[in-house]
Amino acid sequence: MEDELEDKILYQTLSKSHMKLLSKFAVGVTPLNSSLSYVWKVMRVYLLKPEVLIAGLLICLFVLYLQAAEVWSRGFIGRISNSLGLGKAGGRSGKLSMLASAAEKHSWDERTTGSAVYAVQGRRAKMEDRFVISENINSSGISLFAIFDGHGGEYAAEYAKTVLIKNIHQKLMQSSAIADGKELPGSPKAAVCAEDDRKQKEEEKEEKEDDKQEQEVNERYKVNAHNGNNDPSGVVQRRQSFRKSKTEDTVGTGNNGAANGGGGGAAANNNQMLENDLLSKYMGNQSPARQQVRKNLLNGTSGSGEPVPAKPKTYDARCYVQNGSINFGKIITDEVLAADYDLVEAAKKMSDFAGTTALIAVIHRTKLIVANVGDSRGVMCDFKSNAIPLSFDHKPQQVREQKRIADAGGFIAFKGVWRVAGILATSRALGDYPLKEKNLVIANPDVLSFDLVDHRPQFLILASDGLWDTFTNEEAVAYVRERLDEPHFGAKSIALQSYSRGSVDNITVLVIVLKNGRYEIGSSSN
Repeated sequence: MEDELEDKILYQTLSKSHMKLLSKFAVGVTPLNSSLSYVWKVMRVYLLKPEVLIAGLLICLFVLYLQAAEVWSRGFIGRISNSLGLGKAGGRSGKLSMLASAAEKHSWDERTTGSAVYAVQGRRAKMEDRFVISENINSSGISLFAIFDGHGGEYAAEYAKTVLIKNIHQKLMQSSAIADGKELPGSPKAAVCAEDDRKQKEEEKEEKEDDKQEQEVNERYKVNAHNGNNDPSGVVQRRQSFRKSKTEDTVGTGNNGAANGGGGGAAANNNQMLENDLLSKYMGNQSPARQQVRKNLLNGTSGSGEPVPAKPKTYDARCYVQNGSINFGKIITDEVLAADYDLVEAAKKMSDFAGTTALIAVIHRTKLIVANVGDSRGVMCDFKSNAIPLSFDHKPQQVREQKRIADAGGFIAFKGVWRVAGILATSRALGDYPLKEKNLVIANPDVLSFDLVDHRPQFLILASDGLWDTFTNEEAVAYVRERLDEPHFGAKSIALQSYSRGSVDNITVLVIVLKNGRYEIGSSSN
């Protein structure tokens, strides 16, 4: 009995223990036996609440909306993180990225396989810059690049981009065809070129001088008869005295004005009168004097009896081709002067005072020709990574420009920067007809030619003065050279960097990449 009772007790004990083990393996460890399970149980209670689920869903939808609209880095949350210095690169880089984002809102770009341009409006109210990338014109192997930096409005820069570039294109296509031995339909075989025209001008000049001498003789006799004196020496002396006084009073910067007691005051008075006259035109003063000036301009006269200058001549394409070589510099010069004349005449009728600089580069095989009017600038990076200037700024304070302005009866004044007649900060430009009327500002380009084989350049930079206000030639070359692998070949990066450095002007940068001293022609894509 006792043995049977012990067996039953042992069996019941073992069976219960086996059942507990099996239940543990089947159900698993009891959640309350571990701290991790306890935490999960508490969180599960809170996460399963309806208000928590709804809030989480709304947050997910908001994040998806920000990503879809591509405003995550520029939007409200991005600006908060940048201002708090939570960005990856710290507080200063966060501010720079904000400035770059602001500049990109008003930007324009164009890319080809070998060139790229990037332009930002910057801190100006309007975008007055224009650019041109024209590769392989009419399959001639000639590529043209241009930067136009407008001022006083967009009209002049837009005119240069449309009219001037179109005229240059036509002349380049015709000249290229002639250089290749092709006959142009409708083109005269005997073209009147500059040499023939120069001979004709010399003959006309001789005739005018003869007429002028006859007129002077007649006036001399009239004066002598009026004074009762037949000796012409007194008349000649009076005329020389008049010329001397007129020369002394023009600018007031020469020695003659300093020697004369009243010369300095007269020169200052003349300068002030000139400045007031020009400012009244630019400011749109509706005074009777302003109305008379406008009437004179619209009638094609200056109001002072001076003859209206004749339009600069352009010649047939044959005149620019000699021994199979095209004179690109002469083509650009003639077309720039002709377009400037038409622009000034059109601006007079519209009372538009806008002007623009012009920086034009032409690449043909191993030749590079750069024509510059104004203060836009080109720079070359040669095979040694040296910065080679492609152009030189036209500034009023330069000795050559200052002398030319003084000879024209004008002056320069410092108002923040040196300005022609206290108005324009560049001494050469297209347009600006109030200053063109007095010949204080001219549109004659300086043309430089380069042999790409000698320099073996890596790339070229053409840019408006908005870039050069914050970068030197050497700095720009070094900055772009490190970023040639970017989609815009560094043009976008340096333009945004110039804006971040505080440039207050429109900024346009065009980078042209060359390989082994040659430009590889590709297809453009906006």
